[in-house]
Amino acid sequence: MIHVMRQSTLETLGLGNVHDVFRRGSLPVEAGECVERVFGPKGARGSLVISGASGIVGAGKAMQLGARLEPYGVRVVALDVPGAPDGIGRQYPGLSRAFGRAVADRVMGNIVRLAYDGRRLPDELEALRPRFLLEAVPELLEIKKAHYQIFREAFPSIEIRSVTSGFPSRELGVGIAHPAFPHEINKVWEIVEPAPSAVTQLLWSLGLIPVPVSDHWSFVLDVLFCGVTLAGLRVHRATNMPFWKIDKLIRRLLGPNPFRAHDVIGSKGADFLTWSCLHHLAAAYGELFTPTPELVERKGTGQPWYPPDHFRPVVDWALSEAEAADFRVRMLGPLFQMTCLMLDERRGHLAHVNAIGELCAQLRRGVLALMRDLGGAEVIRTVEAYHLLDPAAQGTRWVPDALATLEGPEGRQLYVNAEHDGTVGVVTIGRESYSWDVDRELNRALDWLKAAGVRRVLVSGDFHLATQMVGADTSEFFPALDDASHGLAITSGWPTTARRLHDEFGVSVGFVGGKRCLAGMLELLVHCHYLVAVEGAELGWPEVTLPVVPGMEGCHWPFRRAAREHWPRLLRMLLTGESVRARDAVGWLVDAASPLNEALATAWRLASGAGTGVARRPVAVGSMNGTVEVSDVAEADGPGQAAARSAIVECMRRSCGVPLGEALALQAKLAADFLASPACRAGRVGSEAARTLVA
Repeated sequence: MIHVMRQSTLETLGLGNVHDVFRRGSLPVEAGECVERVFGPKGARGSLVISGASGIVGAGKAMQLGARLEPYGVRVVALDVPGAPDGIGRQYPGLSRAFGRAVADRVMGNIVRLAYDGRRLPDELEALRPRFLLEAVPELLEIKKAHYQIFREAFPSIEIRSVTSGFPSRELGVGIAHPAFPHEINKVWEIVEPAPSAVTQLLWSLGLIPVPVSDHWSFVLDVLFCGVTLAGLRVHRATNMPFWKIDKLIRRLLGPNPFRAHDVIGSKGADFLTWSCLHHLAAAYGELFTPTPELVERKGTGQPWYPPDHFRPVVDWALSEAEAADFRVRMLGPLFQMTCLMLDERRGHLAHVNAIGELCAQLRRGVLALMRDLGGAEVIRTVEAYHLLDPAAQGTRWVPDALATLEGPEGRQLYVNAEHDGTVGVVTIGRESYSWDVDRELNRALDWLKAAGVRRVLVSGDFHLATQMVGADTSEFFPALDDASHGLAITSGWPTTARRLHDEFGVSVGFVGGKRCLAGMLELLVHCHYLVAVEGAELGWPEVTLPVVPGMEGCHWPFRRAAREHWPRLLRMLLTGESVRARDAVGWLVDAASPLNEALATAWRLASGAGTGVARRPVAVGSMNGTVEVSDVAEADGPGQAAARSAIVECMRRSCGVPLGEALALQAKLAADFLASPACRAGRVGSEAARTLVA
């Protein structure tokens, strides 16, 4: 029997739990078998039809799916009305940059473009054996329903999914696969269907991120992003603040630039979609969602929110304390009220709802994590303060009782989950970057396993929301740029958590199953007794390029576990930011690297004690001479990187030169001091902090 802290997000796709992935030594489904289930066997393989393929969404998805399905012999049919703009052709440069010209040419050559009049399908379509229709036609219910009818009459067994931004499945009569934006890049798809289907599992097997949500008007992403946009519009109406200034303040408070995003996507199409979502939400829920006149006007005109050729104005101003408090209430109040509605409706697994905010709506922290951190009383106070400023919002249902959901296991573990069978525990991280939220949840997960008597643990990504592990969330560093105490909290607190993996379990195994594991995430996993990775995974410490000094013991812990002959390799990684393939790091950074299924099996055998022949590399606990010579390191890319290199060498030399028991505190101070240095403030972290926080 498998015990879980909360339901695995993988289970919502009908794919079981992560513990079974390791125990079985294979993923629950493979892409080849999913392709066959949806498109048929080789020799009789059908096609994917994307209707409305010249639009922003249709063209982006033609590229995203076409690139993944071409190796399996699935043709993509791009269907649109005559005279539609060449949205497919505009995708070629990006496709070529991502995959190279040869692959881009193959993908484009696999796309068949057909035109139709909206009433009858082209005769050529039958020979292409359509098996799956992804509909991206205009957001008009009658047009969509008529479109489905045409296809069902011609191809009765065809699978149909709509990319609609607003209509529920019950209104459309088909399932929904709503892609998040930027459409060509973002892997998230909100899925509405009665039960996990072969189509959804196909998306997952192709490396995308399907997320099941409930069948309500609009979707989680649209409620969040359109809600933030609407709140900004209402600030404009209340204060006459220009949209560029509102964007700056929203970025500082939450992360996204909603008005700039509309212009970048294409203001005419994006404004119509936002208006459509809000229009239908207002009809279903009330005044909280009613579009403002500015949006109603722009949905038809396509007028951009920013002036043409806009640059940062010469004259800017800061808000007074009272104005800043007013802005905060006007933004967070409606966002919290909207989110409570979604909580009450159980729109989705809470980890999904939270992740959609980060991965798609560009929030620095998911809205549920933000609300959880503030606490229910403060959330309620903020919404009630907003109602005083906008009494019309009181006409929309307000369900503060839904906040109790955040107090349960799903709400407490938004990013980190744990499972165990009584002997082996599996901790999964569902966020690609390490943060204070992840740190706190990881500690709770380790406490939960220890309380259950589990002494063997595997630590991995979750095989769903986190497809790679890219390091620390650098926005957590912003307060440390001006106050070393904030940096010291990170550089002493986070490695203290990492050391638990080494000190508090009999066996710990870190597993890298994605395409890369970098910086703080790599520092976390190297604290495990064993590190197992898929052979092609990239491992590295790019901190020097930011520049920062690795703050989770990267300057001494890997050296204490490697033979001295390999120290130049480790130091070179730290000084250049260059990554290595896992297969090339076996014996000095990684303990085993192999193809995925073999790596899964190795990790399980190590964690379960079945034996693998892989020896545990000990950690040197005494003082060591940290003098290392590294040759052929290119000249530093500017004074900031030069300063970081000097600080990294100093941190490595000094933290290796003391016993292990003293090294954490020493490296913590050195890394925190550099975070507060002029070199760090002048680098990428400092520049991003200035863009985000200066308003």
